[in-house]
Amino acid sequence: MKTIGNVIWLVFGGVFIAIEYLVSSIALMVTIIGIPFGLQTLKLAMLALWPFGSEVRSAPQSVGCLSTVMNIIWFFVGGVWICLSHLGFGILFAITIVGLPFAQQHFKLAGLALTPFGREVVDRA
Repeated sequence: MKTIGNVIWLVFGGVFIAIEYLVSSIALMVTIIGIPFGLQTLKLAMLALWPFGSEVRSAPQSVGCLSTVMNIIWFFVGGVWICLSHLGFGILFAITIVGLPFAQQHFKLAGLALTPFGREVVDRA
C-alpha cells in the first residue's frame, strides 16, 4: 500500500517538492555557512520524495544545545514559511476523505520543516 501511495504522491506533486528542496539545498551548500542548512533541506527532499512508510524521530546522537540553536536560526530564516506551506497543503488535502493520507504526509513534512536539526528520517519496518 505504501508503494502505491508513494507513486501517487510522486505523480501529483511530490517530485516537484523534492526538486525544490534539492535546488534550495544546492544553493545553500554553495556557501560554507549554509552547508548545515543544506544538509537539512536534503533530509526534507528525501522525505518529500518517498514519504509513505517513513517516519521522523529524534536522532539519538543529538545531545547538546547546537541543534537547538540551529533550529532557532532555521525557524527565523525560513523554516516557519516552509512549515506554513505544508500546513496549507495539508489542510487542503484534509478537506476530502481521499486526500487524508496525503494531508498526513504534508503534516509530517511540516513538523520536520519547522525543526529539522536533531531529527532523522527512518523507514518503518
